[in-house]
Amino acid sequence: MTITSEKRLGPDAEMLQTAAEIRAQLDRIRSSAEFDAPERARKFLTYVIEETIAGRADRIKAYSIATEVFGRDASFDAQLDPVVRIEAGRVRRALERYYLLAGGDDQLVITIPKGGYVPAFAPRAQAAATGVRASSPSHTARRLFTQGRHVWTWLGAAALTLVAGLVFSVLEPGKMVGTGDQNADEDQPSVPRLLVMPFEDLSGTPQSKMITRGFADEVIGKVAKFREIVVLTDATSAQPGGGRDISPLYALQGSVRLEGGRFRLGVRVIRSDDGSVLWANTYDEDLDPLSILDLQANAAAAVATAIAQPYGIIFQADAPHVSHMVPNDWDAYACTLAYYGYRAELNPEAHSNVARCLERTTEQFPKYATAWALLALTYIDQLRFRYGHDRSSPHALDLAVDAARRAVELDPQNVRGLQAEMLARYFRGEVDMALAVGKRALSINPNDTELSAEYGFRLALSGQWNPGCKLISDAIAQNPGLLGYFEAALAVCSYMKGDYLSAERWSRSADLSANPIFHLILVATLGKLGKVEEARRELHWLESNAPEFLSDVLREVEMRMQRSEDQSHFIEGLRQAGVSVPEN
Repeated sequence: MTITSEKRLGPDAEMLQTAAEIRAQLDRIRSSAEFDAPERARKFLTYVIEETIAGRADRIKAYSIATEVFGRDASFDAQLDPVVRIEAGRVRRALERYYLLAGGDDQLVITIPKGGYVPAFAPRAQAAATGVRASSPSHTARRLFTQGRHVWTWLGAAALTLVAGLVFSVLEPGKMVGTGDQNADEDQPSVPRLLVMPFEDLSGTPQSKMITRGFADEVIGKVAKFREIVVLTDATSAQPGGGRDISPLYALQGSVRLEGGRFRLGVRVIRSDDGSVLWANTYDEDLDPLSILDLQANAAAAVATAIAQPYGIIFQADAPHVSHMVPNDWDAYACTLAYYGYRAELNPEAHSNVARCLERTTEQFPKYATAWALLALTYIDQLRFRYGHDRSSPHALDLAVDAARRAVELDPQNVRGLQAEMLARYFRGEVDMALAVGKRALSINPNDTELSAEYGFRLALSGQWNPGCKLISDAIAQNPGLLGYFEAALAVCSYMKGDYLSAERWSRSADLSANPIFHLILVATLGKLGKVEEARRELHWLESNAPEFLSDVLREVEMRMQRSEDQSHFIEGLRQAGVSVPEN
């Protein structure tokens, strides 16, 4: 039954909204420049809202969205095709951005709670009481989000301006988790510090006290597995010392409430210099005594992933700050930011800048494992994308192997080093050993989406397509950064299962216009679709910018895909696009 504008939605009198009010708010959101979402994400939001208004919320499933919004056919399988899950994540982030920037005074808050696709509607007062992020933004938060859409473009060129440094306060060393040393190491550069403060028990019962302490311990343990930041657990250790006017850069605050058989974990990240809130979220679950440990672990994993992963909250906050004079060792951290900016576009010019920057960093800080790992990854890109001045250099892989080995020797628990070792072994043809290294890295930190997606891609290319592609899609759903590289991976996943329309959609969504492999994937896909003219345009790009990929295309395919049947399938698409590929 369709609900008219006079009828009301929802079971709670304080939550009731008319269909007209909801549609007006939807129009307000869609027309705002701060609702930063692609067209298909906008269609997604419109569909789920209209279905809810029409009284068909129970029909809002991944299958119905895929077939009615994204044009998938009846064979759609949500486990193999993550399009709905990924677009839902984009819509959630776009709504958060809208309410942080433009919708701070809107009286109706629309969200899509995690765990499903049915939208929720709440008056602002109710949204604030339940932890929905719809408050007016601070100046700092507004600036960060406004700069966010340009952050990763900036990072690609950041290595050119590293001498300017970054505007940060630097902590004196204190109680650090996961570093193995309570004192400052002069051989390590300054990196962001996160002070995890004691979580607040809002219920005051023996059970809530136990659960609150358990959550804090879980969060500390999981955040500490990310080596790009340092975790502090003692506030006194973050006080100024040694005559330097310094303070903690970031603080993580949390609270736990038990009520009516449910628990709610609330967390937020605070900038220590001005007290502004950079990020906040709540996690609600049914309280089952038999699964309390699992609930703690899952919520803590979600917090750690959001805060500490590459492209996460801390990296996004740090990236825009380039000016003023600061200690030289901040240049090393700027190199890591620049590396992830380069990863967003895979541009050869940015690659060269980042490689030089990381080489300088490893000279200045020879015990900085993360820099060695990222340097190894740039050498691997020199091999697989033929970047650098000498595109045919046979030494790139040797350099990558040495740098990855150095990273792992310095810190065996550094998953970026293990990721580099995995790729180096993979491109040396040591596929089984590479997958074993990737599996071990994933067991150390399953919340690192950069690692899990890359490991998933290696699994897929080695012939384990279903588990590998699922890892990639799950990582994309949790990663707030620009995702072109892994969207291109999903294009390969779709291609190999014969869904060439989805392969083209993922390829064009990736839009890695400066990367030759991106164009090669698109050529094969267009060949399968019979789009010969479009394929010729992609071939012209390759002929003009990376002719070696066409002259030795068999090598490029065999270097990546391990099974002969997969190689033949991909080469078949290239031939259908007009690429001359030798039979042998």
